[in-house]
Amino acid sequence: MELLLLGLVAALAWKVYQLKRSPHDKPLRSVTLCLACAALSYPVAMPGGASGVDTVAGHGTAKLVQNLLLLLTVFFLMCFYLYSSADEEAGRRRARTEGTIVGVVAVIITVAALSVPHETFAGSFSTADMTVPQIAVFYAVAGVYLMYALGMAGWWTRRYARMSRRPHSTGLWMTAVGLGGMAMACAVRAVIVVLRGVGVHVPMPLMAGVAFFLVASILLFAAGITYSGARARIASLRLWLQHRRDHRRLEPLWTLLAEAYPENVLPPASSAALDRWRARGVHRRYHRRIVECRDGLVDISPYLLDEGDEAVLSVDSAQLASRLRRASARIEQGVPAPRPAVPLAMALGSDRQSDVKQLIAVADALRVAA
Repeated sequence: MELLLLGLVAALAWKVYQLKRSPHDKPLRSVTLCLACAALSYPVAMPGGASGVDTVAGHGTAKLVQNLLLLLTVFFLMCFYLYSSADEEAGRRRARTEGTIVGVVAVIITVAALSVPHETFAGSFSTADMTVPQIAVFYAVAGVYLMYALGMAGWWTRRYARMSRRPHSTGLWMTAVGLGGMAMACAVRAVIVVLRGVGVHVPMPLMAGVAFFLVASILLFAAGITYSGARARIASLRLWLQHRRDHRRLEPLWTLLAEAYPENVLPPASSAALDRWRARGVHRRYHRRIVECRDGLVDISPYLLDEGDEAVLSVDSAQLASRLRRASARIEQGVPAPRPAVPLAMALGSDRQSDVKQLIAVADALRVAA
């Protein structure tokens, strides 16, 4: 419960940040309000939060507030799809209609909760006395609306999943199945309310199984809505780690060339200490080091040819590393360039990744020979 709440708060904080940058984005606003209501409902559902609310506002208030927040959560989830539709005017009209429906449902369950003594309203779904009409109405009406809203959201998500490609479709299918499972669990709970309302005994294991299925569906829904974002963050983290590692591996080659041609070293874009860890700073320093190494190799290339070498230098990494050390020593002694710059043959290909691999191979050879 605490881990899910932490995830909701983190997602809400991110959406609030996005909403501040795009305050007129209605689908984004709907998602933000959906997450806000969901995040607020969890503390109220926890034992400590529920007892605190009941102490201040009266016994049973926490349960009513939690259910009202859940109604608003699924309503704003529906609004996200409605505002994302191609026909914006039709989406706005449908959102107003859905707002009226959820308002009526909220009034019904509020009246039902307030029209019975506090002690009658006490307890959970599994222990509540459904033979009391107001209690049965409270759980049945809320459950039917949740079933309807979750079912519609699941159906819309399924449509988007069929139109999408991987990896986005995978997350959408997980979300759709999770929403469908929650809708099914709400439908079963509504049937249980009716059966218990007419005096039929429902086995406790069956209700526990429905509760477990509901929790599993919620977790699948949460995994689905975070799947694409999590994959993107993991890919971004892998690229961040690779660029930091390659930046360090290029250091021997960069140091040699920077000492020979300090004018090739580009000025840092930022002096902030955190820039060394930020993704943008890491990528910028990585690409800058590649440019500096390539510029230095062009400048030092006249010193790399021995007598009898061809106009194009094509040697392996170890040989090039050895020649670079000799060339660096000649430059330090003030020997003028014996010839114009010469091209260095690419042993691993002409694409950028192969270029980087060759530079790293030379840097590794320099490190070994040090």
